[in-house]
Amino acid sequence: MRTFLYGCLLWCAFTGTPAWGNAPAAPEVSPEVQLCLQHLKPSERERAAKALGPLEELPRYRVQLEVDPEMRVVKGRVQVEVLARKRPLTELYLRLTPNAQGRRVTLSDAKLSGQPVRLERPEPTLYRLPLEAEPIPPGAAAVLDVAVEGLVPRAAAPSTGASGGVLGLLSGRGGGRSSGGDHGAFSASPDFISLVGVVPQVPPVDAAGRPWDGPQGIGDLGLYEPAHVLATITVPSGWAVHATGVPMGEVPERDGRVRFAFAAAAVRDFPILVSRGYASSTATVNGVTVESHYVAADQAAGERVLKYATSMLTEFERRLGPLPYTHFRVVQAPLTDGAGGMEFPGLVTIATSLYRGAAGASELMGSMPGAEDLEALMGMLGQGAGGGGVLAQMNGAMERTLEFTVAHEVAHQYFASLVGSDPILEPVVDESLAQYAALLYLEWKHGKKVAETMRQETLVGQYHLYRMTGGKDGRADRPTGHFADEFEYGALVYGKAPLLHHASRKLVGDAAFFKALRAYVDTYRFKWTCKECFTKELAKASPANASALERLRTRWWREAKGDEDLGKPRLESLLQGFEGLEGLESLEALQGMDMEALQGMPGFEAFQELDAQTKELMEQLIPGLMGQ
Repeated sequence: MRTFLYGCLLWCAFTGTPAWGNAPAAPEVSPEVQLCLQHLKPSERERAAKALGPLEELPRYRVQLEVDPEMRVVKGRVQVEVLARKRPLTELYLRLTPNAQGRRVTLSDAKLSGQPVRLERPEPTLYRLPLEAEPIPPGAAAVLDVAVEGLVPRAAAPSTGASGGVLGLLSGRGGGRSSGGDHGAFSASPDFISLVGVVPQVPPVDAAGRPWDGPQGIGDLGLYEPAHVLATITVPSGWAVHATGVPMGEVPERDGRVRFAFAAAAVRDFPILVSRGYASSTATVNGVTVESHYVAADQAAGERVLKYATSMLTEFERRLGPLPYTHFRVVQAPLTDGAGGMEFPGLVTIATSLYRGAAGASELMGSMPGAEDLEALMGMLGQGAGGGGVLAQMNGAMERTLEFTVAHEVAHQYFASLVGSDPILEPVVDESLAQYAALLYLEWKHGKKVAETMRQETLVGQYHLYRMTGGKDGRADRPTGHFADEFEYGALVYGKAPLLHHASRKLVGDAAFFKALRAYVDTYRFKWTCKECFTKELAKASPANASALERLRTRWWREAKGDEDLGKPRLESLLQGFEGLEGLESLEALQGMDMEALQGMPGFEAFQELDAQTKELMEQLIPGLMGQ
């Protein structure tokens, strides 16, 4: 019955008969919105309306797409409806994030309320519909219908952590040197197609009416005003679709294809993923259906991911408040450029390499720029790849990384899917809280010792690795486009910046910190937050420390005091958690030695065989690795 009703609504939407058109919104909730609201827990609908206003008035997207995996083509139509609320609507913007990497998706055959219109394109990712001649009056809606077509590029090599290695993946995003990529968000592999950003969405605008900036080649792609989505995606038989929202059924087509339908409510983005050969596991937590989708051969890891995700949702809901949605999905994806995961409302992806443990670790180590250097150094320490050496220890490290990365992405359901922030101009806001919340989960679940070890491995360790390889400390609070590359971005935004929250917690104490964290989520649910908003909540919980808290925010986010606060880089901080590498006599023997003194040590022969450029790099690294 749901599928039939949904099909009727889509027929109206895509045959030029808008469900409500340019007319004042009716006070009752329309059937379309009722379908979407199934995605919100009944107990959360009133809270959403309190924050957003009448849920009937939110922007709506009707999506009808077809995907041809063999040709790597996606095409169809999208109808966007935006209500003019307090003031007339004089222009309408649409953002297509895949076009940040070159023209990949086009909009054509645009119609406003059934009449042809011409779209402007002021930026590669931005389309504009001018409405100055006939503004949409308050209480009426602009209904724009466009044809969408895109050629999905072939995916790059799977995620290998780049120069950040495991430490880069530990950040939850990656620490690679590369810049100018989207981590495979819009790409096609033989059995997986990621269509993130293919649905044109209305970007938020500033006080002057200018749309927020689009993706800059580093960091996240974008975030939007909460909106409702009704979508059908048709794929060949044998393929499946994963998207945000409530699944509304799978309908076989006469030509053998299958049409998947989804309904989502009050979401800030709508990702679409298509897979073949995947299996799934499902659990329920506090009214949330949690799904884990994974390559069938990776079932054991996929089931562990489900266990992690359900545990994390339990802990976060208890302390941060309920997740508003009824469905949450974790999808294995062949992410690239060092990404460990990517977050969207109600759905996250986790890199395939993290599902594959020791095999993934070997791949990571083997592909790291400078991997030969590290291998030679470990050889000198008697910790080669064989005989229970570094790679033998990597399996445990990758499992810790997998759990931490899932925690980071689940935390993003609160920061910034629920508590919205600008991911382009102010990435430090949500990334630092997602990173620190992941540490909090480890503390709540496994104890303070485990959390402290991970804090050293991930946050402190990533910053130290960046500094040891020549990176300079700097301001963390800046737009994504102001970072030189992903390695700098990861070290400062994922490594250093989250430690503000650790310092603030030490200052005000646990009771005030957790009271403020919960108040922050409750205050800004479905709204937009600001850079200083959490600090203000902390000050309310601990008024005597208001000035000191602001000084901490300035120090950790706006100044270059990382070396003073975190100390000089030392190899030990990078190798925490690797049994047998801490307190090595050979490591101690390296203290104060120059390269000539290392000639008699095991593994020096391997060092001699390195090329001149790598040997020079090793000679430069050794003093820093030893803390000199």
